[in-house]
Amino acid sequence: MSTNELQGKKALVTGATSGIGRAIAVKLAEAGATVYVTGRRAELGKETVELIERAGGTGHFVVADVADIDDVRRLAKEAGEVDVLVNNAGIFPFSTTPEQPLDSYERVFGVNVRATYFLTAALVPAMVAKGKGAIVNVSSIAGQIGTPVGSVYNATKAAMDALTRSWAVEFGGAGVRVNSVAPGPIRTDTAVETVGEMFEEFSRSAPLTRAGEPEEIAEAVLFLASDRASYITGAVLTADGGLVAT
Repeated sequence: MSTNELQGKKALVTGATSGIGRAIAVKLAEAGATVYVTGRRAELGKETVELIERAGGTGHFVVADVADIDDVRRLAKEAGEVDVLVNNAGIFPFSTTPEQPLDSYERVFGVNVRATYFLTAALVPAMVAKGKGAIVNVSSIAGQIGTPVGSVYNATKAAMDALTRSWAVEFGGAGVRVNSVAPGPIRTDTAVETVGEMFEEFSRSAPLTRAGEPEEIAEAVLFLASDRASYITGAVLTADGGLVAT
């Protein structure tokens, strides 16, 4: 459903070439925002922009690999001042701790934590100067629960929630709100392919007995980005079908 609650605002969504990020970008555009989307794959980025335009919105795609700190800085310059920043880009190669390679360890932290940190650091000063802004970090329930092969990924998502709390305190006095959305099992191509048969089993173990859809996470992000959440900051909104409650 189209709304106008983000009319006149500019948003940047990372990792928006597919899955949750694409759904978030389209949802923010439906709410009236001009949306800058970024990712590594240009063709998929163009598809996201087409979906935004089909929804009646305005979209721009910037090719960037947020694992590269120079790309993060270039992305911040190209996007310019934004009213809404959604740090969604994330990767999740899994391994047991003794078998964890150093290079993939560093890449997961580079994408999930370092990119979030330095993109926010580059864009938040303009929000502070304006006295208003909303940052939403897409973390995961993996930051709140333990899994046998997810130590690195889980640690990065817990770090994102810790950044949310720290930034809420650091920038709240300037009118900038910072929150997390922590999804549970969400039916994206990447999640289904990576987890395999375990995905369905894990999803059925939730109290709602199903996986979530990317659009359901997008609704949560839109709420936190909007003025409807004007007194909410430093929060982690768990959207997991009740899994953490079990």
